[in-house]
Amino acid sequence: MGDDQKQMAGSMIIRLCLLVAFLGGRLPLVGTEEDSGPFSTPFPSPLNADALLSPNCSQLTLKLDFSTKVVKHEYIVAFNGYFTAKARSDFISSALRDVDAVNWRIVRRDNPASDYPSDFEVVEIRQDARSSLLTLQDHPYIKRVTPQRMVLRSLKLTDSGTDGASPCNDTRWMQKWQSWQSSRPLRRTSLSLGSGFWHATGRHSSRRLLRAIPRHVAQILQADVLWQMGYTGSGVKVAVFDTGLSEKHPHFKNVKERTNWTNEKTLDDGLGHGTFVAGVIASMRECQGFAPDSELHIFRVFTNNQVSYTSWFLDAFNYAILKKIDVLNLSIGGPDFMDHPFVDKVWELTANKVIMVSAIGNDGPLYGTLNNPADQMDVIGVGGIDFEDNIARFSSRGMTTWELPGGYGRVKPDIVTYGSGVRGSGLKEGCRSLSGTSVASPVVAGAVTLLASTVLNRELVNPASMKQALIASARRLPGVNMFEQGHGKLDLLRAYQILNSYKPQASLSPSYIDLTECPYMWPYCSQPIYYGGMPTIVNVTILNGMGVTGRIVDKPIWQPYLPQNGDYVDVAVSYSPVLWPWAGYLAVSISVAKKAASWEGIAQGHVMVTVASPAENDSEIGGEMTSTVKLPVKVKIVPTPPRSKRILWDQYHNLRYPPGYFPRDNLRMKNDPLDWNGDHIHTNFRDMYQHLRSMGYFVEVLGAPITCFDASQYGTLLMVDSEEEYFPEEITKLRRDIDNGLSLIIFSDWYNTSVMRKVKFYDENTRQWWMPDTGGANVPALNDLISVWGMAFSDGLYEGDFTMSDHEMYYASGCSIARFPEGGIVIAQTLKDQGLEVLKQETAVVENVPVLGLYQTPSEGGGRIALYGDSNCIDDSHRQKDCFWLLDALLQYTSYSMSPPSLTHSKNRVAPPTGTDRPLPQRLEGNHLYRYSKVLEAHLGAPKPRPLPACPHLSWAKPQPLNETAPSNLWKHQKLLSVDMDKVVLPDVRPYRPQVRPLSPGESGAWDIPGGIMPGRYNQEVGQTIPMFAFLGAMVVLSFFVVQLTKAKSKPKRRKPRVKRPLYLQQQQQQTPQSGKNPTV
Repeated sequence: MGDDQKQMAGSMIIRLCLLVAFLGGRLPLVGTEEDSGPFSTPFPSPLNADALLSPNCSQLTLKLDFSTKVVKHEYIVAFNGYFTAKARSDFISSALRDVDAVNWRIVRRDNPASDYPSDFEVVEIRQDARSSLLTLQDHPYIKRVTPQRMVLRSLKLTDSGTDGASPCNDTRWMQKWQSWQSSRPLRRTSLSLGSGFWHATGRHSSRRLLRAIPRHVAQILQADVLWQMGYTGSGVKVAVFDTGLSEKHPHFKNVKERTNWTNEKTLDDGLGHGTFVAGVIASMRECQGFAPDSELHIFRVFTNNQVSYTSWFLDAFNYAILKKIDVLNLSIGGPDFMDHPFVDKVWELTANKVIMVSAIGNDGPLYGTLNNPADQMDVIGVGGIDFEDNIARFSSRGMTTWELPGGYGRVKPDIVTYGSGVRGSGLKEGCRSLSGTSVASPVVAGAVTLLASTVLNRELVNPASMKQALIASARRLPGVNMFEQGHGKLDLLRAYQILNSYKPQASLSPSYIDLTECPYMWPYCSQPIYYGGMPTIVNVTILNGMGVTGRIVDKPIWQPYLPQNGDYVDVAVSYSPVLWPWAGYLAVSISVAKKAASWEGIAQGHVMVTVASPAENDSEIGGEMTSTVKLPVKVKIVPTPPRSKRILWDQYHNLRYPPGYFPRDNLRMKNDPLDWNGDHIHTNFRDMYQHLRSMGYFVEVLGAPITCFDASQYGTLLMVDSEEEYFPEEITKLRRDIDNGLSLIIFSDWYNTSVMRKVKFYDENTRQWWMPDTGGANVPALNDLISVWGMAFSDGLYEGDFTMSDHEMYYASGCSIARFPEGGIVIAQTLKDQGLEVLKQETAVVENVPVLGLYQTPSEGGGRIALYGDSNCIDDSHRQKDCFWLLDALLQYTSYSMSPPSLTHSKNRVAPPTGTDRPLPQRLEGNHLYRYSKVLEAHLGAPKPRPLPACPHLSWAKPQPLNETAPSNLWKHQKLLSVDMDKVVLPDVRPYRPQVRPLSPGESGAWDIPGGIMPGRYNQEVGQTIPMFAFLGAMVVLSFFVVQLTKAKSKPKRRKPRVKRPLYLQQQQQQTPQSGKNPTV
């Protein structure tokens, strides 16, 4: 080669290097055009036309407001089976034939399900609705008549940054402290940050290394490993129940069907929520979904005005069953687990092998705030975490409240996954970031769809087997209890391994009971058990992967380990008579044997349960499949504490919605009128419980009438915010118990019949005005309970800040003490008359309002009584200033007869009121408390008490002792199917990189992948990989010219870049001996 040629080649090399450097530094990111990238793409929503995802990556948050609107006179008539439209009409006509002058008609439902038989009808009844409903319910083919429901929701975009632009990867609190208070909607609504809590903190007091957070949730969960195996969701039908999807959205290639169930004539998404959810599941570009080749079935069940009806959902659910949908995502929820048509239809869906995934709710961090249907046993309930594996603050916590007040709730959520700052498809194109459990739900739904496509024998995939695989493979988060994380964080690859070695069987959730393991087993681990205490109830869910229906064979067996003192424990078990659909309950009551009254130590045993299901493919008629599961039990026993340290919480007399209208204790919470949480020490009184435990008290729960406990064992009976009435026998027994040394503390709340009439509202659930059945507490019933000592609460309603014993206090819609016996200690404060403000919108200040009373009963050895007129200061729901110090002082008085000097010598001490100046509060005339009460029953005239029920009697299991050593680690000991994870390996990853093509004019900046196979991690951090590829390209070109210049005899081969494997796959490959064949991973 001559000098001129060499000079020309050198010049070309220099120019090429400069060009490569220029391209590496200046080219826009692939798939993210400079003016329309995922962080700068306009959000073309009718909500806010100029709402942009700003270039500095400050995130827009989606604030959901909720309201209701009533469409009168419409009712859902449910039938006992599926009938044609003519048959349904004939049934209704025959039922209403004898009702005179009834103006009724069947409401036309023009949707894809209209051509098929249905199990319900919507009827409009204009006249004499009450008698017509009673007549309809008497028809033999009509199952139930319930009102039609309507939901209104409002999505508003707001800038989540409060102090300038937020970095892309920063997570921070977006709301003031008070904004975390639960604000639960009256009906089901979208769970895209319904409470406005978008991020868990992600901040820690100690310094730590900052790291970039990947934005594609599918790659974070290693879905690309399964993509490279050829699994992309093919053949799986997944339904998205939301706001619809545009027909030509560039992110989706396999939208099988779009259906509209609303009264609008469009199939498109006008809001963006449904598009985002569908994108998380099945997008094939930019913000990639989990299962791009899955069959998407879009069900538009919300209008652009964000309105929906129960009947729309019922029709859509029926259609999903007809279409044999495999996976259904429902990013909506509500606390009304007594919405019978909805709950029944969810059961029917799962019974037809539809795997339903639903958001657990955005009402965290308050406990007991789970949403339905995610709280059902047959549904996969999903909670949210951030990218640092912290439980998201907005994510609702367990336990379930179906079982209260008599029993104890179940563990939920089932699983948690990323739900904070997740990227998904924008309304028309591009990507956006959202947070909420409605984001976490499609993450799991997409993972379930992808997992289902990996199973060759699809008959093995059902709601139970999928949930079993998810919870058995979940990664437990450290330092988080089971009511926050369920079984842990979604692990896609471990779930794949378990599901592909799955054999039909039964399993338990939780799989063991360890009352010594904290914090995961909170609250069980927070207090040891002892002889004479109330039995500890653990409500275990039985998952039956063998069939939709099953039963428990014989009875569960209790087998104590003698070397581990298992004979010191008594166990009683109750269970579902039928496991349907796919699940049932196993309630385990644990108590201490009398011989361990003074013993301290650890005791262990296990409960054996055998589940049987009909064999689907058995040649023998009546053949069954059986599965035996073991529930290990480990408890810590201590000697029985002294009476003064034992507190009994009255749970039996607490009521909440559903089904009745029980108003909030704080009337300032106008957007949250109903009392949802069950008033339990492990839900909205959790902080109070933790405080009492830290002070050395032992707190037990009374889930039965007052006649059912031994008062000589307890120092104080604690009654807080009681709504229930009292049996006459309870009143008599409590008086006798207090004379014999039991003490009583009552935290009351407001009760005023005029205010109760004022706060009524028109509810679509009953198509009538709802009047509260009690006030914040049932003050007339409490007055009946304490009247024998000359005590009573008033119907006054007060609010205000004050100082008591150098502590700042806030009185939130409390009542005053109307009567108190002489010799008692009464503390008064200056407060505002909130009742006057509610009724007349006038403000008045009242001095010397008696709020606290302490009294020593005159009988020898008698107990003490303490009254306080407001419970909000110990209630987590909307507490502003806690009064735990006051509770401590009252317990010192009731348990140890130590009068607090700061109260006895207080300048606010007044003479006990006599109550002669105004009448005591009376029960609201015409209230319907008897409909929901365990004490009252309907009667001609006024309701009267029912006969006193018998006290619960536990049938203790006969032990079958084992003379063997118990397992030391119950968590790791439990494995689904006894699967050996070391033997279940992932197949070889295909060593190719999918090809891409240039974008055509008008296309979104995205990677177009033939066949729907994702490029794995290649476009995860495109901005960082472009310079690297440019540099590699330059090196290749330089090598070529060097070869030409030196006239080498051999030409080096260009190696294709290898697919980057996950770290644990690389480690396995390194450990495998090298050979001529590729090692199996």
